[in-house]
Amino acid sequence: MESSASSSKVPQKSPSHKEPVDKWMAFGKSPSSNAAATVGAENDDGSHLITDNVKREQQSLIEERAAEWGLDVRNSSESFVVEATPRTSEGEYQGGGVPRVSQDLKDALATLQQTFVVSDATKPDYPIMYASSGFFTMTGYSSKEVIGRNCRFLQGAETDQNEVGKIRDAVRTGTSYCGRLLNYKKDGTPFWNLLTVTPIKDDSGKTIKFIGMQVEVSKYTEGVVEKALRPNGLPQSLIRYDARQKEEALGSITEVVQTVKHRRPHNHDIIGEDEKEEKSKLDYMLPKAAEIESMSAPGRQTPLLESRSDLSRSNSVQDSKPRKSARASLGFKGRSSSVTRTHENQPTIEPEVLMTKDIERTDSWDRAQMERHMRQGIDLATTLERIEKNFVITDPRLPDNPIIFASDSFLELTEFTREEILGRNCRFLQGPETDQGTVSKIRDAIREQREITVQLINYTKSGKKFWNLFHLQPMRDQKGELQYFIGVQLDGSDHVEPLRNRLSERTEQKSAKLVKATAENVDGAVRELPDANSRPEDLWAIHSQPVFPKPHMKYSSCWSAIQKVTTSGERIGLNHFSPIRPLGCGDTGSVHLVELKGTGELYAMKAMDKLVMLNRNKVHRACIERDIISLLDHPFLPTLYSSFQTPTHVCLITDFCPGGELFALLDKQPLKIFKEESARFYAAEVVIGLEYLHCLGIIYRDLKPENLLLQKDGHVVLTDFDLSLKTSCKPQIIKHSLPKKRRSRSQPPPTFVAEPVTQSNSFVGTEEYIAPEIIKGGGHSSAIDWWALGILLYEMLYGRTPFRGKNRQKTFANILYKDLTFPSSIPVSLAARQLIHALLNRDPASRLGSNGGASEIKEHSFFREIKWPLIRCMNPPPLDVPLQLIGKESNVKDVTWEDDGVLVQSMELF
Repeated sequence: MESSASSSKVPQKSPSHKEPVDKWMAFGKSPSSNAAATVGAENDDGSHLITDNVKREQQSLIEERAAEWGLDVRNSSESFVVEATPRTSEGEYQGGGVPRVSQDLKDALATLQQTFVVSDATKPDYPIMYASSGFFTMTGYSSKEVIGRNCRFLQGAETDQNEVGKIRDAVRTGTSYCGRLLNYKKDGTPFWNLLTVTPIKDDSGKTIKFIGMQVEVSKYTEGVVEKALRPNGLPQSLIRYDARQKEEALGSITEVVQTVKHRRPHNHDIIGEDEKEEKSKLDYMLPKAAEIESMSAPGRQTPLLESRSDLSRSNSVQDSKPRKSARASLGFKGRSSSVTRTHENQPTIEPEVLMTKDIERTDSWDRAQMERHMRQGIDLATTLERIEKNFVITDPRLPDNPIIFASDSFLELTEFTREEILGRNCRFLQGPETDQGTVSKIRDAIREQREITVQLINYTKSGKKFWNLFHLQPMRDQKGELQYFIGVQLDGSDHVEPLRNRLSERTEQKSAKLVKATAENVDGAVRELPDANSRPEDLWAIHSQPVFPKPHMKYSSCWSAIQKVTTSGERIGLNHFSPIRPLGCGDTGSVHLVELKGTGELYAMKAMDKLVMLNRNKVHRACIERDIISLLDHPFLPTLYSSFQTPTHVCLITDFCPGGELFALLDKQPLKIFKEESARFYAAEVVIGLEYLHCLGIIYRDLKPENLLLQKDGHVVLTDFDLSLKTSCKPQIIKHSLPKKRRSRSQPPPTFVAEPVTQSNSFVGTEEYIAPEIIKGGGHSSAIDWWALGILLYEMLYGRTPFRGKNRQKTFANILYKDLTFPSSIPVSLAARQLIHALLNRDPASRLGSNGGASEIKEHSFFREIKWPLIRCMNPPPLDVPLQLIGKESNVKDVTWEDDGVLVQSMELF
């Protein structure tokens, strides 16, 4: 399973390999140009003789098509014979010796749109046993040239052998790999290949297959420019694009992995019981027709079942534009929510009652439970990357003011790849008819550090002219010093007046407002990121700042132990703590149970790898988390006791919660659900925690059971703030006016409302919990936390989330379009369903909590039994499987930070 990579040359734009219309026909048509050659002499009976050459061509074509279906072709003296060769239980041919996959697995894989191969890990040299149609299209090779071979045939002269070595190591050790390398198509065209390799293991842990998924990223990767560094040793580029593409790839390969594991096709020719179940999964939803839509619940679109062809449709992964979007199918069995019914002469029924469907738990539902552990928070794009306008950012502090960021829209406009743009000055857009006087004006503005808007002719990569309304705007840091230039382009070619050879004054004024507004949006978005010219030590400076106790925890034993160290003049560091056991690991670091030496006090230490954070565009996320946790002083939120850095890591010392994750507790319950009183208790504490965060101007953005930890008394703590947004909030006291006839003593108390109002447009969260407005990209605020509360409550009561699809793309489609339904097989009160319905309103302005904050959620009838001021003193309701606490085990071998692998905990992709 070896492929290939890095080069000093920019890959040329690869020619499109268009698939013939009859590509998947068993017998392709003979070219008309060869008609004369095809028809030879005639026999006496008038039949045509087929020449040997044509016969060989037809046989080759038949063999190629049949090989793609797993068939064996033999040539008899009279005719071509196509036979299905007997398979072993492993799905390999007994006769041919060429590795093949079993037919059921082949059928399932054929429904996938990803470009990938499956290799046999039990055979020497890991031969390819299956390749998707996209692989043949992307590489130009045929099935006969691929099946049975190792993937190294994609390597070439400038393939980076260091990357190849990493692939070999991953294959040898049975681990995962994701990286970008330069590969070559059959015709010799180089292309950047984002390769993701993951092992498939049997029940004993033996690796039996490898999946290798390829995505051509030539247009959007920074390529060799990735290695360009500033004098400070940091990357020249503002965004590390490989990290973005890897995030997308990991979301996409999950579907391939689950298909190989479960061997169930997503569509079938013959509909049986299992097939009916699959058909009712409603994986990819579209809005209903108007006459049907009117019968759906308010604020929601009722989906239509898609056709089989639609089921297999997804975005192309061939050099596709990385749109900021995209888990197993819903697995509901029974009648679809889209079945049209007549409701004439029926009484009005609550929408939440109508949405209760006769849905049963199925095996695919159970599969979804097993796969839930993969729910990692995703960070697909910053606000900057989601601005869909033509613009670049340059850094005048570097020689020749090079481009350090280029939007996807700019790439589309100019036809250049990102690798061809980054590190260059914008002058490459000039051409023969570019007015040099206008160019001089731009140079003067750059020298004088002022903004300017001009019109000029520029050229695309292919030489096509376009009329560019160009706006240049300087961006200054907090000290007022020049930091970047923002250059916004607007293609005005369709609005040029022929006689004046420029835009009309009215069009120019209108367009100038647009480009200036875009520049302002870019300015605000860039300020979310660390300054690319910062010294490396400045990036992590906040982690070396001292931490002081807040009032409510000041006299706790954990704080007293920390203060004994700090009052002696020592600075808390890694050497003050002993590692006890790992608590978990993520994509950028790990969490450890640690003990402050000599005290017996236990803490949780989150350690984040600096290099990984830098390569994955998460430096600002780590700093935001440190900033936010230092502000918190609440019983349902973590306390920060110390933060520090080592040469390789930044570390946060917080509370240790011996109850573990709420997710694990939920997973241990019968049917993996909580009784309603338990779900109410945990949801209430989450509401209070979110209310406190919102009051501080913090939007949480990653609510899920995995991020809710349990204290030893069973109360919750919201953790993980690396995806959170810190903004501003103006708390309000709202007094309720009453009719004059009523006495003043009966007047209800005023309502406290504290909701952040600042909008963000970054694409973050956990996919099953992401709100519709994040997917749409129109900006979001604190209402997304109330949406996530609705998803959380649904999962606690029903054992799964309501909009999960078989992959990220379809989960997002479900979130946008799929009906909210409640399984009738699980008894849940009407009040609970009404609350979930109100929280899962797709219109953020109408969503419960958006206007009245936590106060209006607290007033909902579902929480009638909660005594809000006394909730900290409540005992958690009893569970079918009680909470089990973890801690320091007496028989565990002592380890140190120097021991191999203690601080570095790598997370398997699958």
